[in-house]
Amino acid sequence: MTVTLLKTPTDPPSDTHLDRRRARFRTAARAALADERVRTAVRLAVRHCAYIVGGTRVLARRAWDGRSAAPYERRIQAAEAAGLMDEVREWEARGAAFRAARHKRRMDLLTALINAPKAFASALGTGAAVLLLLGLLLAWANHDASYVLAPIRTVVDLVRLVALVAGVVWGPALFTLPWVGLAAVWTAGRLGRTAPQWALPAHQRDDGGPITPSIVVVAFRDLGISALRKAIEDMGDMGAAMLSPIVMAGCGVELDVTLPSGVSTDEIQKRRRKLAENLGRHEHEVFITIPEAARTVRLWIADSGALDEPIGPSPLITDNEIRADYRTGRAPWGQNLRGDATAISLYQRHLLITGLSNQGKTAALRALALWLSFDSEVQFRVADLKGAGDWAMFDGLATVLIQGPTDEHVIEATEMVEGGVEEMNRRLQATPGTEFPPLILVVDEAQVAFMCPAKDGSGLPYGGSKATSRYFMAARKIHNQGRAVNVLLWQGTQDPTDQNLPKLVREGAHTRASLVVGTESQSRMALGDKAVDGGAAPHLLRQGLDKGTVVVASDGIEIPAGQASITVRTHFIDTDQAGDVAVRAKAVRSGVATVHKLTSVRDVDPLADILGVLGTAARMRTQEVLQQLAERDPGTYRPWTHSDLKEFLDEFGAAPHKSAGNMVVDRQKVRDALAERDAA
Repeated sequence: MTVTLLKTPTDPPSDTHLDRRRARFRTAARAALADERVRTAVRLAVRHCAYIVGGTRVLARRAWDGRSAAPYERRIQAAEAAGLMDEVREWEARGAAFRAARHKRRMDLLTALINAPKAFASALGTGAAVLLLLGLLLAWANHDASYVLAPIRTVVDLVRLVALVAGVVWGPALFTLPWVGLAAVWTAGRLGRTAPQWALPAHQRDDGGPITPSIVVVAFRDLGISALRKAIEDMGDMGAAMLSPIVMAGCGVELDVTLPSGVSTDEIQKRRRKLAENLGRHEHEVFITIPEAARTVRLWIADSGALDEPIGPSPLITDNEIRADYRTGRAPWGQNLRGDATAISLYQRHLLITGLSNQGKTAALRALALWLSFDSEVQFRVADLKGAGDWAMFDGLATVLIQGPTDEHVIEATEMVEGGVEEMNRRLQATPGTEFPPLILVVDEAQVAFMCPAKDGSGLPYGGSKATSRYFMAARKIHNQGRAVNVLLWQGTQDPTDQNLPKLVREGAHTRASLVVGTESQSRMALGDKAVDGGAAPHLLRQGLDKGTVVVASDGIEIPAGQASITVRTHFIDTDQAGDVAVRAKAVRSGVATVHKLTSVRDVDPLADILGVLGTAARMRTQEVLQQLAERDPGTYRPWTHSDLKEFLDEFGAAPHKSAGNMVVDRQKVRDALAERDAA
């Protein structure tokens, strides 16, 4: 017997059906939110609801302030926080006077309540006597005794009429009163603009107007930090006591904000975007740094749209008479956020600049080298591991110029840096007090060197971050002792990680600069924890929009007191302009012969090289032989294939053969072939 279970209408829907319903709901919701009419309706509803809620709060606050000493308490707390003790005493005196007057009013009210029955009876008796006297006068004048009670009857009729009118009006009044109250709180909320900025009408939104103390205080109040909001509300009109004077600073304004107890500077830094929006600015137009004063944040707020305007050309382009001095001069690099010209000292400072690709890293690094090239004593050795011609103008300025991204170019760059180490050691062993000309080793796209997999003939890797890495160790040696004898290493690298920019190398640079990077952890790699904890935030720059903007941590650049970094908008010098600058720099030099290839030229002997890679092994697989040949001499053997190897060994009777299923090269055959060739 087969039993078929039927799904009844009361059974819950399946998970698949629920998923389809949720998907349809999400699609419909997204479509609705994309409709401008829906967004307008949402803004309208939120705005008027916020007016009612905010207006209720405003009126309640006014009522409470009118009947209590809360305003005086807020002013006292604000004055204490600001250290204004004279104002504290003044407000305490005013508060005491208010409490004394309030106490007197309350006592008078109690006395009036006790005397009220007696006063009521007295008033009633007096009123009745007056009405009766008036009636007697009317009766005497009209010679009619019925007029004696006429005034009393008139008052009674008047009371009856008032009661009738009240009975008619009472119902509509009860119905209308809540709406009147609602209109009152709505009006208070509208006048106070208690709705969020995005919900306000377009003409009432704060879209980047002047920064005033009240705007700053409200912006901090609405950051979503409960302790900060409560403290500001308790201060009332004295909230501006948190602020230093607002001063003009270049294309914006600057001020310090002293935070109330219980609010940390870190909480403010984490809410940079919300603070900027509360101030009517974009996130990139508000910079938060931490000065030396405790519980204080320093704000620099740009004029709306000012940072999207380009800065002027570099003095290297506009000043044909410019000269450089390695020891005492400063390279004109750009402008700070105030709009002031910013220059940096390069004297005995290793340099590291990093950032995402195509954000102006090479141009910023090259501008410093171009300025320094006007000092004829400075020597350059340049390795451009991108090889796109960005450093081609240094042909005739640099004694070594390597351009290209391959492993062979990395090997040459490594040998260039190792040559710098040898020169450093020679100088260190010279007579004390000997003066040496500055030697600047520039490696652009240094991440290519750190990630290079090639190894030398001894099996040592060129790349990597271990003590066996030739490039890594050469960089570390120069960082350790190079500045003492004016041998300096400048590196440019992109998208830093622990693999392509090892910790020991990045921390060896005296000047560290970063363009936009992807994450806060990369900002810490680029600039160090101290700079980021102090407010440096290259990860908050806008990719593509803030090209050439660098955050710099260095003692070679003027940084405002109490800050660990400075943001610089660097001058952009394109490749053609850089070529023109280089031509002028060559005119102040006596002519420099540039070497483009460091790897020494040798007579290639493939048979001897094959025997060398075989070492003591009796036989080796052909694939492994090819791999080791490519590592020994990439330029010669990297293109070789299995057929090339077989064809070459065939000529000497030492062709590969099969062993255990693999094609191998026999060491004895190669050795005999080499001996026979040498004998011939």
